[in-house]
Amino acid sequence: MKIATYNVNGINGRLPVLLRWLDETAPDIVCLQELKAPQDNFPFKAINDAGYNAIWHGQKQWNGVAILARNMEIEEVTRILPGDDEDIQSRYIEALINGIVIGCLYLPNGNPLPGPKFEYKLKWFDRLAEHAETLLNLKIPAILIGDFNVMPTELDVYKPEKWGNDALFRPEIRKAFAAIVSQGWTDAIRKLYPDEKIYTFWDYFRNAYERDAGLRIDHFLLSPQIAQELRSGGIDRHVRGWEKTSDHAPVWIEIDKK
Repeated sequence: MKIATYNVNGINGRLPVLLRWLDETAPDIVCLQELKAPQDNFPFKAINDAGYNAIWHGQKQWNGVAILARNMEIEEVTRILPGDDEDIQSRYIEALINGIVIGCLYLPNGNPLPGPKFEYKLKWFDRLAEHAETLLNLKIPAILIGDFNVMPTELDVYKPEKWGNDALFRPEIRKAFAAIVSQGWTDAIRKLYPDEKIYTFWDYFRNAYERDAGLRIDHFLLSPQIAQELRSGGIDRHVRGWEKTSDHAPVWIEIDKK
């Protein structure tokens, strides 16, 4: 089974790119982030015509997450990350697909700091950590997937010395990510490529993609029940070079589950 994540940076504006990539790679499950579309403006028909069922949680102009599944039913569990009933930002959606809990997330950016956006990010991480532990306690296959807006180590960022005071690389944020992993989750891409420089995001400015000045901020965290099934994974880097594409590239893993 092939599972992918892709921050599309505006699903309607990037729809031709998304459909081209789906046709080219045919992943079984896809988590999308940053839809930038209200709930009733999700292009379900086009995605369904491409062979995918879908659930989504939209928001006008900002955020938005979705889960797609090819030839499989999607049983929605929740579209709210527990811990704050007043949080109206559409950043999390969870479903059960083929016996696997799929948590699709778009973690806050947190910039500028200090300030309320950074504090919101820290609190969101706290909520995610609590929910992640709850999922582990269920002792079932689970994957937390998406744009975490964090580079876990210096290996995950071009010129790390320039990112010391950015909300994606602050010590507090890296510590929060590491704390979740230490619960018993496996960082799938880093497990497969322990010593390699791998990026999933390249800014539109200063020819970042051409210079390979990137960041690894899109991650898969696997519960122990599914980590043992991990077989391969990678970055569809070439998609970042397509016309009118997102500033992220799709990331994928393959597991031994039919």
